[in-house]
Amino acid sequence: MDAILQIVITGLTLGSMYALGSVGLALTYGTMGMFNMAHGVFMTFGAYASYTAATLWGVPLPFAILLGVMAGGFIGASMHLFIVRFMLHREDFQTTIMVATAGVAILFQDLILKQFGAYPFKQPAQIEGLYRIGNTVVTYQSLAIMATAAVLISAMAWLLTKTRFGLAIRATAMNQDAAKLMGVKTELTYLQVMIIAGTLAAAAGILISSLASLSPAMGTNPLIRAFVICVVAGLGSVTGAGLAAIALGVMEAAIGYYFGVRYGFPVMLGLVILVLIFKPAGLFGKQGVVRA
Repeated sequence: MDAILQIVITGLTLGSMYALGSVGLALTYGTMGMFNMAHGVFMTFGAYASYTAATLWGVPLPFAILLGVMAGGFIGASMHLFIVRFMLHREDFQTTIMVATAGVAILFQDLILKQFGAYPFKQPAQIEGLYRIGNTVVTYQSLAIMATAAVLISAMAWLLTKTRFGLAIRATAMNQDAAKLMGVKTELTYLQVMIIAGTLAAAAGILISSLASLSPAMGTNPLIRAFVICVVAGLGSVTGAGLAAIALGVMEAAIGYYFGVRYGFPVMLGLVILVLIFKPAGLFGKQGVVRA
């Protein structure tokens, strides 16, 4: 029983971080049909911004974390204003935007490497202490990660389902031309989606680096996992991405506990292959039908 409880707690901690990373990616793809190869750099940028504010500038930790999250939104907005909006209406948008955002990712990763070096840093956004449930240890850091992810994802869910702003995003995702006819400013909507995606990614980067460490390439592995989660859930399914992230986090924790940590990710990739074979649209996605 203690082992199961430990697996659940570890899995929920991993799943919470994965959810923050994958939900923004799913939202971007679902709204704009865009797979953002720089999404991992958003995580890295937010984590380093928080570290810089807290360690080098002496900003109090809560405000440093807030600045890191805002930095993710800023880089998301900048990418849209300077790159994405000029490519949106091209016929080969999905292909060219992947190449363009991959180039941005390489550029920013190199800039971070030159500024901070390759030596890993400790993220100051940490909470010391632990709590025991029987023989199971729960760190306050894990509780903070789960609580932060729950608040941010709940806020985004409320935003998308209960506000006119969210209605505009969902309408644009369903049919851009129809949304324009109904008075939705789709260009502004795309900008707002990029800001939300950058904000969530930065929050994920801060949380991930609080358990591991800061390094210029720290966003690469979370990006791959976010892509795996989005494929399993169905590209563009925001709700599905959140649920799949939690499920895969618990599964990875169980595999790591019983078989070893090194087997967790290969099993996830095997699951992707099975999903693509038997349910190409993903577990929560919808199969499109094209009529001649």
